[in-house]
Amino acid sequence: MLISHNQTARIAVGKYLVSPLAKPHGEGRYAASVSIRSGSGSATHDRVMRFSGLFDSAASALQYATEHALGWINERSAPALA
Repeated sequence: MLISHNQTARIAVGKYLVSPLAKPHGEGRYAASVSIRSGSGSATHDRVMRFSGLFDSAASALQYATEHALGWINERSAPALA
């Protein structure tokens, strides 16, 4: 899936909605961020991660943001080891 920097691909993962974003940062580089939303109505929680690195393409920035969001979700979904 190829996504330009001005589009957001929302991905539903269990109770979470993942929305990666690539923002132009000058000289053909892109910054990555992602929103991870859960809940609804007044109980909505939205975690936003902004990453410090720059990427050569919007697609690379979106992939990086998505991978980190999925990793964050997997950490919280894994059963606790005793």
